[in-house]
Amino acid sequence: MKFKGFAKHYYLMMAPGLVWLFIFSIIPMFGIIIAFQDFNPGRGVFGSEFIGLDTFRYMFQLNDTPIIFFNTIFIAVMKIVGNLIVPLVFALMLNEIRYVRFKRSIQTIVYLPHFLSWVILGGVLLDIFAYQGPINGLLGIFGIEPILFFGKAELFPYLVVGSDIWKEFGFNTIIYLAALTGVNPALYEASGIDGASRMRMLWHVTLPGIRTTAVLLAVLGLGNVLNAGFDQIFNLYNPLVYSTGDIIDTWVYRTGLLNLQYELATAVGLLKSVAGFMLISLSYYLAYKLTDYRIF
Repeated sequence: MKFKGFAKHYYLMMAPGLVWLFIFSIIPMFGIIIAFQDFNPGRGVFGSEFIGLDTFRYMFQLNDTPIIFFNTIFIAVMKIVGNLIVPLVFALMLNEIRYVRFKRSIQTIVYLPHFLSWVILGGVLLDIFAYQGPINGLLGIFGIEPILFFGKAELFPYLVVGSDIWKEFGFNTIIYLAALTGVNPALYEASGIDGASRMRMLWHVTLPGIRTTAVLLAVLGLGNVLNAGFDQIFNLYNPLVYSTGDIIDTWVYRTGLLNLQYELATAVGLLKSVAGFMLISLSYYLAYKLTDYRIF
């Protein structure tokens, strides 16, 4: 009976979140019907003509479709890989520091960008990499001509990935540092007695000890393959880099809200949502099989 009472309190605590989820996530799903209509805002959802899968056929005939899907997957995969490797390496380096105050100071400094929005960081990055910004000023010392960094399509994806890693690796480092605290110190003592060097301890004790965490983060990252970061790219991109920087979310924004092609934008968004749901389901299945991680 006590358990039932506690469960009731848990549901009451969950109620505000469930109400928010229902209002802003469940009810708007009714709008996916627009993808199957020749939508007319004046007539509304109930008055617009139903055209079935015609919008989806038209979508796959567009030259933009393969480009935006490739850009999305390419940028997202590079972000996932970078946000796994860089925080792991940094956490291992930070873990070797024995001066606690210095260690905490470094950890705090690299963690700060995580709390800043891309509206702020986007403006900072555009100023730093501007044609007459400090980066080009530094290059000028070595006789290199100024570069329009965020105006070059071939550079834009790597700038996006690099800036995202810079913003988030401090937060991801904390996850690895927490995992490192779970490694049994007796293993290091035994390795030291056997004459193992610090590199040997790292390879045979530290890495196996956090392997489960690393695999779990990698597998769960699979669910974000189609999320390349709308807010970041929206604040950084421009028409000069559409060929390599335009992703599904930014294209849907321009097509639906700026060009008023509501049914086409809805169709692309629906296709992304279905594919994303399948990838998330696959990622949690793999997480359960490989690391015994489960939500319920």
